[in-house]
Amino acid sequence: MKIILASPRGFCAGVNMAIESLDLALQKFGAPVYVYHEIVHNKYVVDDFRKKGAVFVDDLNEVPEGANLLFSAHGVSPEIRSVSKRRKLNSIDATCPLVTKVHLEAVKYAKLKHTILLIGHDGHDEVIGTMGEAPENIILVETAADVDRLQIEDESKLVYLTQTTLSVDDANKIIAKLRERFPNITNPPKDDICYATQNRQEAVKILAPEADLILVLGSQNSSNSKRLRELAEEHGIPGYLIDGFQDIQGEWLEGKEVVLVTAGASAPEIVVEECLDYLHERFNATVELRTIREENVSFPLPRPLRMIKSS
Repeated sequence: MKIILASPRGFCAGVNMAIESLDLALQKFGAPVYVYHEIVHNKYVVDDFRKKGAVFVDDLNEVPEGANLLFSAHGVSPEIRSVSKRRKLNSIDATCPLVTKVHLEAVKYAKLKHTILLIGHDGHDEVIGTMGEAPENIILVETAADVDRLQIEDESKLVYLTQTTLSVDDANKIIAKLRERFPNITNPPKDDICYATQNRQEAVKILAPEADLILVLGSQNSSNSKRLRELAEEHGIPGYLIDGFQDIQGEWLEGKEVVLVTAGASAPEIVVEECLDYLHERFNATVELRTIREENVSFPLPRPLRMIKSS
């Protein structure tokens, strides 16, 4: 068996920043450090932090007054910030800067009295946070079919924004439909889908035709990881989204000569390495690294944590 190991894969700059932030917060304040929602959508990462004393909550009423709280990489609404302030929580914002960019765009267009069409997945943490910035102005659009049902009062003041972790192809289909129905719709000054999401999808698109099977390391609640598995399907190749090598079923690999391995932007490299070790031991697999694009992006830590890092 031959393994094609896709690069780029795994952690993006936003995830690296959020994980380092929680590590440093635990070092500085000690356990427990509360986190609003999962720090990133990955079971391995969340379970590891639970062992270190992080407490993940979906309701700030679960956080004692005055406690230390970290906002996850997916961002939060102004309402959550207000509740945090009222409860006198020591909050640290580990929101990915690319998500913050979408929040700021929502605020800007809401002030201009635009209707904002947010392309994204209902219930996703990032979408909830973005919609909370301007709930009266934002309409969620999940599919191209949703475009036909839209009732817009003033089409001259219409803009679309997108969740950062979408399938580029799916988003483009919806955008094309929006442009067809609303020719004068405004677009954000710069693409909202994050560089890492696009790069990982590009690598799978380029390498998939060489593979008999695609394994994506990532969790089921990770939007960008699910998109990578769906790309396998679109290429007519069996693809599986797995948290780790333990999820691999033997029958998947029967008769497979070339396996493409990649990882979503919230999946740590250790789960990739464990998967490669398993395939080597079980099938004597050899690994060929294929780099499609170099990534050299990094984001600064939240201000309260920068001093710890430098000391």
